[in-house]
Order: sequence, then C-alpha cells, then structure tokens
Amino acid sequence: MLITKYLNAVFAAVCLLIFSGSASAQSSALQGFDTDQPIEILADSLEVQQQNQLATFAGNVQVLQGELRLKSQKLMVHYSDQSAKTVSGEEAPQIRKIDAIGNVFLSSPRETAKGDQGVYDVINKQIQLTGNVVLTQGQNVLRGERMVLDLVSGRSRIEGTGTGNSSGRVRGIFVPQKKN
Repeated sequence: MLITKYLNAVFAAVCLLIFSGSASAQSSALQGFDTDQPIEILADSLEVQQQNQLATFAGNVQVLQGELRLKSQKLMVHYSDQSAKTVSGEEAPQIRKIDAIGNVFLSSPRETAKGDQGVYDVINKQIQLTGNVVLTQGQNVLRGERMVLDLVSGRSRIEGTGTGNSSGRVRGIFVPQKKN
C-alpha cells in the first residue's frame, strides 16, 4: 500500500518534470493538455531504498503521458517522510527532487529538449538541464551547456560554459516562416 501511494506521487512529480521541460521550449505549447491522463514509467529495474528516501528507475527509462515523453538512462526520485495529498486524496511521500541522468530527452508533438542530465527541484520549483543542451521547435534550435527554468516566474535562461559546443556560447538558429 505504501509503495502504491509512493509510486502515485512519483508519477505526478515525473509528470511535472515532463510538462516543465517541454514548457522551456515554448511556454504555451501545453495549454489545454489533459494532466489526468495515465502516466506510465518503463524501466529495466526499480529499486526503492526506504531508509535513504530514494527510488531509482534504471535502464532505458521512459515516462509516457499522452503525447509527452521523457527518456533517460536513470531516474532518481528523492522524497521525504512528510506526506502530501495526491490527486485522489490519498497520503503519499512528498517528492523533493528528481534527477534524470544520461541522455535526457523530453518531447511533445511541437518541441524537444535534451541534455546530459536533468534536475527537477520540486521545493524551489526549478528545472535544470545540463551538458550539451539542445532545445528545438520545428527548425528553430537553441544550444548551450545549461538551461534553467523557474516554474514560478516562467523565466528561462540558457548559458554557454566553454565546454561542449565549439565556442562556449549560447547558439540560436531561427528559421523565419515562409510567406505564402
């Protein structure tokens, strides 16, 4: 029973990670998205370390909800003993942070975001992608080494650090729409 409640909380938090990652490419892309759709997590393994308040999904991790997707090699969910009410009204452990590690890829029908690692800081309501970050929407592409999205303000920032891309700077390619 506790594991079921815990997994429901994990699914809800992972869902927020997906929504917010996609929102970094365009904030209005998910307007009207049905957040009540089922969330499915596929992985080669799941390990729950109750004493460390950690659940680790490993091996070809895929999180699916409707047309939204998150892929990574590993997903680590850090939670606390403090419980919170789930959408169904049940008590579940509170998620503090989610780490997506290794070839992180977020996608919706209109955009994608990828990086080497992703962190969703639930407490501070921030999402960060690091390492070879690429955001795309159609033919438009932004590249950098670090992207931070503040979920409260909706403000995002992409930085270059001198490692990863050739110039160490943020690079954007914007393709104007052709006139008919």
